[in-house]
Amino acid sequence: MIYQPPDIGAPERTALERIEELRQQLRFRVAEPRRWLGSVRRVLSARAIQGSNSIEGFEVSVEDALAAVEGSEPSEASERDWLAVLGYRRAMTYVLQLAQDPHFEYSPALIRSLHFMMTEHTLEASPGLWRPGPIWVRNDATGEIVYTAPESEEVPPLIDELVRQLEGHDELPPMVRGAMAHLNLVMIHPFRDGNGRMARCLQTLALARDRILAPEWMSIEEYLGSNAQAYYDILARVGKGVWRPEGDARPWVRFCLQAHFAQAEIVLRRVRESERLWVAVDDLRDARGLPERVVSTLFDAATGLRVRNASHRRNVELNELTEISHQVATNDLGAMVKAKLLAKQGTKRGTYYEATDDLLLVARKIKDTDPPTKADSLFET
Repeated sequence: MIYQPPDIGAPERTALERIEELRQQLRFRVAEPRRWLGSVRRVLSARAIQGSNSIEGFEVSVEDALAAVEGSEPSEASERDWLAVLGYRRAMTYVLQLAQDPHFEYSPALIRSLHFMMTEHTLEASPGLWRPGPIWVRNDATGEIVYTAPESEEVPPLIDELVRQLEGHDELPPMVRGAMAHLNLVMIHPFRDGNGRMARCLQTLALARDRILAPEWMSIEEYLGSNAQAYYDILARVGKGVWRPEGDARPWVRFCLQAHFAQAEIVLRRVRESERLWVAVDDLRDARGLPERVVSTLFDAATGLRVRNASHRRNVELNELTEISHQVATNDLGAMVKAKLLAKQGTKRGTYYEATDDLLLVARKIKDTDPPTKADSLFET
């Protein structure tokens, strides 16, 4: 037996309706191709990767997470953190492919394959293999064992049941089905390492298969990374320290719905801001006599990202559908510095560029017109 989904009552149905309203607004805003959408989508993917890995102690900057998304080299991540992020990016790239596969089937082999992609850089994790013995979750601060997973011989039949649950329950809302996949995988704890990342990856796959927009727009991994303690607390509340599948999964499902709601509000606000920011940055670029191809790089810098020669060349390729040489990119960056929109930092291979106050002022003015608001609570506490 594994954890079973709770009955969907009026509070959950109301929450799902409110999330659906935000999804529809997002769908409308991202339905038509817009030049700035590619930049937003890339950063959302990077933040999801960064958030999910940060929960496990793998810390990288948004710029390095973005480098992983784009297949380029990191600027400051340690080898350990970079390899973890690369593994997660590989697994998530496969998830995006599977989302469109008409022949797709859930299986234990698929779950093991995703784990291998995610952890192949560290043999201590036994990539792609079920754990051979017992496992505990320990509080690093106190040394206390906070959760004991089921015995290793129970793992294969429990995973088989998880697969059946994913394939069935068609009557369940997709977000609830994804939440249950996450809960059961993390509680079964079938691997020696990487169970949390695998659970979040599986939840994203479930959402992608059910066409809950693209994963970049609806993944809650960024939210979980920003609210890691609340995430741990709710799992502890539901798990009660030991494998107990007869327990009530409702608090966990409600936590995930709240996360979907909050993340959708964050993304919707970013999309609105990005639309206005792109126009404002483009106007500023034009006023300072810079070529149109630099607008995407100025846009990235205005959002707080560091930019480099390689990232400028990728931006031009993605947005202008043409390639430029390293020297042309160097000249473009020099022109943006001369126009007082970028400031050069570092030397040689460590060179990068940041937005100047002139460029940041444009972004601040737009944020001031649409200040962030704390997401409403969907459920009574």
